[in-house]
Amino acid sequence: MIYEYRAYYAAPGKMPDIQRRFADVTMKLFAKHGIKVVGFWETIIGESNELVYICAFDDLAHRTKAWAAFQADPDWQAARKASEANGPLLERVINKIWRPTSFSPLQ
Repeated sequence: MIYEYRAYYAAPGKMPDIQRRFADVTMKLFAKHGIKVVGFWETIIGESNELVYICAFDDLAHRTKAWAAFQADPDWQAARKASEANGPLLERVINKIWRPTSFSPLQ
């Protein structure tokens, strides 16, 4: 099992739009394409424009296949285009791929 950490930094005033897109569209498409979300977090102390989530994959091949299918999905492409009609929602994205240590409770 591997985990992907993703941190999204919202453009000014766009956090509600990002959260709405995840809630209304993205989560369903993630499930359709085998992207398992471990959880989402929002910052309560610190940089307020940050939304973080972690996804779990069987291995790197699973991750590559799932993200490619998601990105190619016409429903995702249409939703992204519609949600960004008034400009980009994100200023930047950071992602990291993590592998649990041998002593990690979460494998």
